[in-house]
Amino acid sequence: MLLPLDMLRAGEWAEIAEITGTADWIGRLAELGLRHGCRLQVLQPGSPCLLQVADCKLCLRGNDCAQILVRPVVAA
Repeated sequence: MLLPLDMLRAGEWAEIAEITGTADWIGRLAELGLRHGCRLQVLQPGSPCLLQVADCKLCLRGNDCAQILVRPVVAA
């Protein structure tokens, strides 16, 4: 089941299944570590949304999270 990232709650883990948007946007997210198959944890939902990706924390604003479709997973 795929969900937009903005549907997850604090503490939930997910794996990125798809990112929509312009090639520049998708490329920029990939530079930040957000790409297909990446695991992340939502630290703070909403806008801004705070994410834990590997050893980094990232902040996304506005509709950015709605463009990232994820598959919820159980934390490892």
